[in-house]
Amino acid sequence: MMSFFESDIKAVFSSKKFPSLRSPILICGFPGSGYVGKLAIDHVINELKCAHLADIYSTSFPPQVVIKNTGTVELMKNILYYVKESGSKHDFVFLTGDAQPVSSKVEYLLGEEIVKIAKNFGVTQIITLGAYITGMFVESPRIFGVATDDEGLKLLNSFNITKIDNGSISGMNGILLGIGKINNLNGISLLGETSGYVIDANASKYILKKLLAIVDLEINMEDLDKKAKDTIMLIKSIEHRIGEKKELSDDVQQMVQKKQPEIGYIS
Repeated sequence: MMSFFESDIKAVFSSKKFPSLRSPILICGFPGSGYVGKLAIDHVINELKCAHLADIYSTSFPPQVVIKNTGTVELMKNILYYVKESGSKHDFVFLTGDAQPVSSKVEYLLGEEIVKIAKNFGVTQIITLGAYITGMFVESPRIFGVATDDEGLKLLNSFNITKIDNGSISGMNGILLGIGKINNLNGISLLGETSGYVIDANASKYILKKLLAIVDLEINMEDLDKKAKDTIMLIKSIEHRIGEKKELSDDVQQMVQKKQPEIGYIS
């Protein structure tokens, strides 16, 4: 039997006849903290009824299968979709997935494979979506951004996105920008403010609205709006419980202090 995994990365296209795309933009949302990018991209894919392009498998994805809502299982993978937008200057390629590689080496290899596929379809710009973790719950998350070039920075500034000027971006959201840059692909990353403690559909909603403005797309946001409201309710519930524990802690501390005898000066 021939090995399916002859190398660490294997791309399987849905058709031998590749679509002809007009100046496409690659937009990526990987599973990560708060699932901020993935929820946003999955919503776009569903609303635009995107066509399947390819599955990308890797020996460095977690060693498990995903259980589908049908009860069947599949290997973990990243998935490429595309859509031709007649009302836009660009067509779009979207990348979502079940996981990111657990090996740093394979992250680079996967990044190279994705960039190679993107360039074969004429992609000249990459946009990645991810999380900016603050550890704080917020109802109106800010959107932060970085770029690979000055034009990208001007684009971020024109949409009032806060530029990040230090630190690093871990995982595929950063790797893709870096590998894209050395392969002459311009890129930006949009990062939605999130606590990092919950699946944050509210941050996804805010980051998606900013993305849609940048690429000049309109889609129905109703489903994501509902998920965002659920996130806000969850956050308020967590904050309420934390508040109750704090009040209880304060009450206990006061009781302990009252039980302590008043001690004067003892010689």
